[in-house]
Amino acid sequence: MAAAASSLVSYGSDSDSENESESRSVPQKADPDAVAHLQPLKSGGITTLAALNSAPEVAVKEGVETGVHLDPALKEVDYNPSYETMFAPEFGPVNPFRTQQMAAPRNMLSGYAEPAHVNDFMFEQQRRTFSTFGYALDPSVDSSSQVTTNTYIGAVDEAEKNKGQTVFETGPKKNEKRKKLKGGDASEIDDFLGPWAKFQDEKDVAKPSEEEQKELDEITAKRQKRGRNEEEAPAEEKTILHIKDAYDYQGRSYLHIPQDVGVNLRSSEAPDKCYLPKKQLHVWSGHTKGVSAIRLFPASGHLLLSCSMDCKIKLWEVYNERRCVRTFIGHSKAVRDVCFNNTGTQFLSAAYDRYIKLWDTETGKCIAPFTNRKVPYCVKFNPDEDKQSLFVAGMSDKKIVQWDIRSGEVVQEYDRHLGAVNTITFVDENRRFVSTSDDKSLRVWEWDIPVDFKYIAEPSMHSMPAVTLSPNGKWLACQSMDNQILIFGAQNRFRLNKKKIFKGHMVAGYACQVGFSPDMSYVVSGDADGKLNIWDWKTTKLYHRIKAHDKVCISALWHPHETSKVITCGWDGQIKLWD
Repeated sequence: MAAAASSLVSYGSDSDSENESESRSVPQKADPDAVAHLQPLKSGGITTLAALNSAPEVAVKEGVETGVHLDPALKEVDYNPSYETMFAPEFGPVNPFRTQQMAAPRNMLSGYAEPAHVNDFMFEQQRRTFSTFGYALDPSVDSSSQVTTNTYIGAVDEAEKNKGQTVFETGPKKNEKRKKLKGGDASEIDDFLGPWAKFQDEKDVAKPSEEEQKELDEITAKRQKRGRNEEEAPAEEKTILHIKDAYDYQGRSYLHIPQDVGVNLRSSEAPDKCYLPKKQLHVWSGHTKGVSAIRLFPASGHLLLSCSMDCKIKLWEVYNERRCVRTFIGHSKAVRDVCFNNTGTQFLSAAYDRYIKLWDTETGKCIAPFTNRKVPYCVKFNPDEDKQSLFVAGMSDKKIVQWDIRSGEVVQEYDRHLGAVNTITFVDENRRFVSTSDDKSLRVWEWDIPVDFKYIAEPSMHSMPAVTLSPNGKWLACQSMDNQILIFGAQNRFRLNKKKIFKGHMVAGYACQVGFSPDMSYVVSGDADGKLNIWDWKTTKLYHRIKAHDKVCISALWHPHETSKVITCGWDGQIKLWD
């Protein structure tokens, strides 16, 4: 045993010397307390080792019970304090603003709640009774003791007066009040004549005398007759020729394409390069009210057709003297839209008098009227050469109606829109047409098939009351009511081109017609302020803005054979030519 102890001591000293030599620090003597347990103890001739205590130092129980103060700001405690120590009052002066309610023990935000079982219906019954009558059963009294005598809190006198009735119980007072208000008991419902029963007596009702009644009947009959005449009979058609001779020395009418204007109007090719219009070249004035729409003569564009809110349609010369050639009168209300056929020899007009009329462009004669007793908002001939006797019209009753000119009858109806139809545009070599409506949707139809095969409607979309097909037939420019021109593909998928959105003008509430330059370099549109806006097609930047009209500039057309000629019309009744 002694040999083992001596070897341990020598091992400790050897290891200390090694550590000191390795660290090359100042030599120090070993701590006597650290090696005290390694020294052998001699008692009665027997050598023993001291006991080793490896437990860490902790606070003794007596130290905790003495009530050691805990700092409230202390984040960590290295012993287990008692409940009294943890919740002992803080040292310092007493808070003078501390109320008895604040000092009271709380186990919830609003105070101290004792555990108790209360029926949900009973609780709601007593709560409502207290809020209505001001009294309720005392919840602190045992319910078993309230069987014989009820104890109330709140308005005790009122409780005794009402015999403790709750809001869910009917009392005599409540019944009397209901009878007084409603006119009787539920069993007497058959005898109840309604709130106007007292006015049913003839003595209380004022009646016209015999003379007054006779006069009223005459006025009513006149109104009915006038309304019936307006609905049934179309307005009388007539025409006015404004030029001296309808035919020249060779017998050619004004429909003949001129050849002395410096531009080949017979060519089907578009100009190579277009330029921005800078100045006003001419003003056509003759309409007394706002102009609704303008259309150029097919292919050549040497004549201009305009319809107006003054119920008239006028034909103008675009070149030479730029005269008003002819006026077509035949609608009793504002004319909304016009459309030429492929050759320009005939055109259709749609007006708010609910009539669509077919006119002869050369003679001014109305060939035929068409109506289905609804207001037509747009009208279009089928552009196919073999279907020039068919046309479609978008109506106010959400339908697109197809007429045959030869029979004068409706041959097809496209009834899928949920709002009035605003535009019809033929695409894909005239096999299909696109329609837009007040229901904020765009639908694509196959010709003569009354079910739309493509329906485009997004929550972010607005109504698009004006649509124009691009000269190359690949794009549809739609004037959106959120002050944007949206571009949809006109082939196959009809997707929105998100890279081509033209902004910067104010058109909300107006169906301003969009136009393209023949070389697809520019996009033009009017706006609500009467300005002509011109954007670059590639960059979608707003290049130019011209104050064109005093009121809304409702339409802008770029001449298909000119490099920089744009025609605009507005609600100030004027049509202007810009170059």
